[in-house]
Amino acid sequence: MTGSSSLSAGLRALRPAAFGADPGGERLARIQGSPHFKDGVFQNPGGTARTRPSGSMLEFAKLYFDKEQRPRRAPRGTIPVHATTVADLARPAASGLRVTWTGHSSVLAEIDGHRVLFDPVWGERCSPFPFAGPKRLHPVPLPLAALGPVDVVVISHDHYDHLDLPTIKALAGTDTLFAVPLGVGAHLEQWGVPADRLRELDWHEETKVGGLTLTATPARHFCGRGLRNTQHTLWASWVVAGEEHRIYHSGDTGYFEGFKDIGADHGPFDLTMIQIGAYSDFWPDIHMTPEEGVRAHLDLQGGGPQGVLLPIHWGTFNLAPHAWAEPGEWTKDAGDEVGQAVALPRPGEPFEPSGKLPADRWWRQVSAPIAQPWRRTVQPRIEAGPEPLNLAGEAVTPEADDLVK
Repeated sequence: MTGSSSLSAGLRALRPAAFGADPGGERLARIQGSPHFKDGVFQNPGGTARTRPSGSMLEFAKLYFDKEQRPRRAPRGTIPVHATTVADLARPAASGLRVTWTGHSSVLAEIDGHRVLFDPVWGERCSPFPFAGPKRLHPVPLPLAALGPVDVVVISHDHYDHLDLPTIKALAGTDTLFAVPLGVGAHLEQWGVPADRLRELDWHEETKVGGLTLTATPARHFCGRGLRNTQHTLWASWVVAGEEHRIYHSGDTGYFEGFKDIGADHGPFDLTMIQIGAYSDFWPDIHMTPEEGVRAHLDLQGGGPQGVLLPIHWGTFNLAPHAWAEPGEWTKDAGDEVGQAVALPRPGEPFEPSGKLPADRWWRQVSAPIAQPWRRTVQPRIEAGPEPLNLAGEAVTPEADDLVK
């Protein structure tokens, strides 16, 4: 027994800090009591979503490591990053709403006198290890401290490209609050965030931060940071409503009919931040293509083009087989096709949705040519085969720690 205990302690000591902590105690009891938790896991809206790649690992590897296609997944030169200054962010937003996309899904939203920071990732890699995993394609536009005071940090889920250990540790030293999906608070407490600064919500629950109302809303995705995915932490999209403005952050999600319900309950929105990158026919249920992202925005707005769509989850990390700039190019085309305003800022470029939108295709300066038209040739859906395994004999997911995410 003593030897077994020593071995367990030794294995825990080898566990990377970035793996975080598993929920326990009252937090686990709350998870198990959630109406969205069944058969030992959180359930997706719209039925079961495949969280593992369709087809074999061999098929995926052939596509992912193809010598001709691989160079398309990185820029040919330096991605233009906007030189944001402290002064830029210190000036109040003239309209009361200003947003700054800093890359991937990280966005600073200044809304009705409050400052909300979504999915901040300032680390060099989205990985539990500093020496492996997807590395940034561009530097962060400005230091984290240069953002100034933040009222609340909002986390969509616990994957590495959305919940970043060094960034959370830096923010833990401030007095900001953290709004997170149910179960994710276990990671943050492990990393030094006091429990009294956590607002941990199930879907459809809300919390007040100053004059803002934050509501966790459904998304179609999954969770997990360790080698085993226990599905004990929830994933969410978020609605933030102020006195004058409303915004929406999708987190990671596949397309589902629930966008219409979210729009009916909380919209319309001045701005939606919609995930449109890292899609693949290998995992069609958990990430959206540009066409699906535009459709989701329209659903959220009651069916017609209004407000502004800000594409997120692209341009910063190489996480899928598509060309790195393809999501931006195709989202612009899909928006134009339906008359929807799409904001396409350079990383770090602040803009106000009610003003002149950044809309030039800046990525073309450093991108290989992207196939046109934007609609892809319809391909037969890849049939599900045996689940690909890692070296430990465990099924890998499209967000594995050091392959895709």
